[in-house]
Amino acid sequence: MISKQYVSHLRLRVNDVPSFDRYPFSLPAIRHLDVLDLHPKITFIVGENGSGKSTLMEAIAVSFGFNPEGGTKNFGFGTRASHSDLHEYIRLSKGVKQPEDGFCLRAESFFNVATEIERLDKAPGGRPIIDSYGGKSLHEQSHDESFWSLVMHRFGGNGFYLLDEPESALSPQRQLALMSRIHQLVNDNSQFVIATHSPILMTYPDAYIYSCSESGMQRVSYEETEHFQVMHDFVANPKRMLDILLDRTGGDRE
Repeated sequence: MISKQYVSHLRLRVNDVPSFDRYPFSLPAIRHLDVLDLHPKITFIVGENGSGKSTLMEAIAVSFGFNPEGGTKNFGFGTRASHSDLHEYIRLSKGVKQPEDGFCLRAESFFNVATEIERLDKAPGGRPIIDSYGGKSLHEQSHDESFWSLVMHRFGGNGFYLLDEPESALSPQRQLALMSRIHQLVNDNSQFVIATHSPILMTYPDAYIYSCSESGMQRVSYEETEHFQVMHDFVANPKRMLDILLDRTGGDRE
């Protein structure tokens, strides 16, 4: 059956991998990877830092045609070539319908994207690029405000969007607002792949959640994620959790 979603799954070309003993193929999320099905609406990739989720997101971005530092397909700048060669060993299964819009957000390099927009807008002629981001320099806004300008003004629907830890710029209230905005875009024929630590964003209904662990990537329910379990236990009895944590800290100092 021909898929109508922009990307239905990705596959690691296992037989072409030179060695699973070297980076990035030695990372837990990659070492055991074969086929990863993507939800037509939202796919979450969660796990500890260092598990390989951001490396996988980067490879998906480059394979799809995005700049490894983020932005749209039209961004060709490079501040520092630090991305891995994983994109050369994965294959994206694309549908017959091509997205009309798309963006790759990497929280760690969004500053570089903002700088590139300013550089391009200094060139003569044409409509200023910043107009598509709300008309105000992203550098003249807080991290929260600049990210929100991106989501509200630049994301236009009918798009394929990759977000790597978008919650890093947002308060809990703004994370709830982001979920609402994402839902609007999903209803406007958009598809998202999101790497996150946010137990708020993960609540989006019917999404796929893949948890990265030492045994690879496993599809789990929201309640099975460590993020939910830790947050639930803390909120249910913060005093008990603090007593345990502070007692442990005090014991380590003796």
